[in-house]
Amino acid sequence: MPAATPFRGAGRYAPSPSGDLHLGNLRTAILAWVLARRSGRAFHLRVEDLDRVREGAEQRQLEDLAALGIDWDGAVVRQSERGPAHAAALRSLDAQGRIYECYCTRREILEAPSAPHAPPGAYPGTCRDLSPADREQGRARMRELRREPALRLRAEVPSWQVHDLWAGEVTGTVDDLVLRRGDGVVAYNLAVVVDDAAAGVDQVVRADDLLSSAPRQAHLAHLLGLPEPGYAHVPLAVSTAGARLAKRDGAVTLQDRRERGESTAAVVERIGSSLGLEGCHSARDVLERWDPATLPRHPWTVDLPD
Repeated sequence: MPAATPFRGAGRYAPSPSGDLHLGNLRTAILAWVLARRSGRAFHLRVEDLDRVREGAEQRQLEDLAALGIDWDGAVVRQSERGPAHAAALRSLDAQGRIYECYCTRREILEAPSAPHAPPGAYPGTCRDLSPADREQGRARMRELRREPALRLRAEVPSWQVHDLWAGEVTGTVDDLVLRRGDGVVAYNLAVVVDDAAAGVDQVVRADDLLSSAPRQAHLAHLLGLPEPGYAHVPLAVSTAGARLAKRDGAVTLQDRRERGESTAAVVERIGSSLGLEGCHSARDVLERWDPATLPRHPWTVDLPD
């Protein structure tokens, strides 16, 4: 019997179990799966459960993905179980002198004057170069607030460049981003870099509201000696009002649509239509027929009947 063909890298989908997946999430999942399968990559599923978790959401998400025809390789990974790897990454950055403690509250950061041309709320570097006495005072204040100091990256480059399948070469700001929050939980930007590398992910497909985070994450990978992945950011799904699609927009989940008499196949057909395809009834239909070069560059406006 011939040996199985080894995968060439991996793609992934990484939902947060804070609620059921809406149509925009399902569309992104299908596209991530299609791009991975078409390129001979493995496809992994990771549950990003470091923040708010709604009971039963993870299981419903897995069931919805399977119903669309999406499969994945290996066991589902839960980010909350990856603590030792995240801690090791923090130690590595600390050993490089790339970490400092931050004692600022969110309100103080928002109210602090920022550098010229910096976006509102950008961290102004308040705690970057404090004296030992100031740091001890900051730690004492954190103890009073019953929280830990946040850990920030001591960024030494202003920007980093990544390649995106649709956006091309993208240069973005690298700032003193948070690596571990004041509640002791590792920050998303660090966790996603460590977890993608551990799974061999070299193709990151996700919504384009995260495009600005890609240069920061790629730079973190560089500092940690990890491969920098390629990116493919998909336009968001939005409501008819132009806002990011959300539960408040009505029957936007797979279960919602089923309860209104729309089959799973019809939901996939709706997603296929947003890609310029007609008659797609499963993720495999999209795999066989979709040309990534034809992806619309504008947001998908989801107009649903009640």
